[in-house]
Amino acid sequence: MVRSLLLVPLLAVAGGGVWLARGALVRWRDLRVAETYELSGDQWPMLVRAAGAMVCGICVTVLTLLTALGAFGSLDGGVAGRTGSAADRFEGSEAGNGSGNGFGGGADGPGAGRPAAPPVEAVDAATSASTPTPSPLPVVSRFDSVGHPGGGELLQSAVPGPDGHPRNVRVWLPAQYAKDPNARFPVVVMHAATPRKTADTEVPDVFEGLASAVQSAKSKPFILVAPEAPNGTAHPCELVAAAPMAVADDAALRTTIAATFRTLPPGPAAWGTLGVGDGAPCAAAAGLARPDLYGAAAAVSGRYDPAALARTGAEAPAAGTPRLLLAAGKADTAGLDAARKLQSALRGGTGAAARAEVRISDNATDYSEDRIRLRLVRQAAQYLGETLGKAS
Repeated sequence: MVRSLLLVPLLAVAGGGVWLARGALVRWRDLRVAETYELSGDQWPMLVRAAGAMVCGICVTVLTLLTALGAFGSLDGGVAGRTGSAADRFEGSEAGNGSGNGFGGGADGPGAGRPAAPPVEAVDAATSASTPTPSPLPVVSRFDSVGHPGGGELLQSAVPGPDGHPRNVRVWLPAQYAKDPNARFPVVVMHAATPRKTADTEVPDVFEGLASAVQSAKSKPFILVAPEAPNGTAHPCELVAAAPMAVADDAALRTTIAATFRTLPPGPAAWGTLGVGDGAPCAAAAGLARPDLYGAAAAVSGRYDPAALARTGAEAPAAGTPRLLLAAGKADTAGLDAARKLQSALRGGTGAAARAEVRISDNATDYSEDRIRLRLVRQAAQYLGETLGKAS
């Protein structure tokens, strides 16, 4: 409080000093002009103003030091501190001295029968025990709109990954999401095959295929989530086949998506996976590794490591049955051969791999590769829409 009160006279004296110094300067200039023209002038007004400015300067210096050092405030604090310390010593002697001088806590002293104060740690522990710990709130990320492909809306945000570093995640909302504000939608996670890229950049026409499947009543609308592929290897999906935990759709991502959008709860009844081209092995590995989380997986035009994926299915949780669509164009003989080899490897495996329900689609044909891929994506959307509701 004292420091703030010192600022008022400090500013007043400083303003007066500036005014006097300016007046002295003006008088001095007048005297110089008078000397030039050999006229006489009175020096006293200049000297008085200069002296006043010097006095103001001294006052400003003193007030500035008092304000900066807090001389008055320190004096008050020092007195209060000494008074408090004396009182503390008196209370300490009364509570802690067991005999002598009549101030002890003995049987005959004034402190007799007074309960000892509990330790600070005990008070803190009791307070913590009596105060309920609030449960953490779901993390809701801000997603910004980046386009409207397929009649829906594409949004993007940075979501922390398993290593704590942010990674780009794109979310496509079907047109029905805006039309029905009370509806909740299933979710399909689409895997990318290129590090630091999302699947929609590799397959830009995927949204057209999904929207076409919904418009033709062959699929129910769902939300598509495209996380950025993990870094550290040139071919993430080859790594996923051997280590399924490397997939990008981790628990943090599922929690963020469920808290930000109107989705059905994460689980096999409403969540599935999709991979196209080089991203197909990622989708197959995710569906085989966690049938308790993903009710269906659609792998389109992929090339697979049958032995590695069979081991993935064999080590999957006992609960749940993997459901997998392996789709390739009618003219894609290499893709169809890879799909059949994977199907055979799963049938000859153990655990969840042997229980896997594998369907192969080999009838897609059209006049161009892009048109064939569009048909395959439409088939995958239809399969996911039909299977997710049955997976629970």
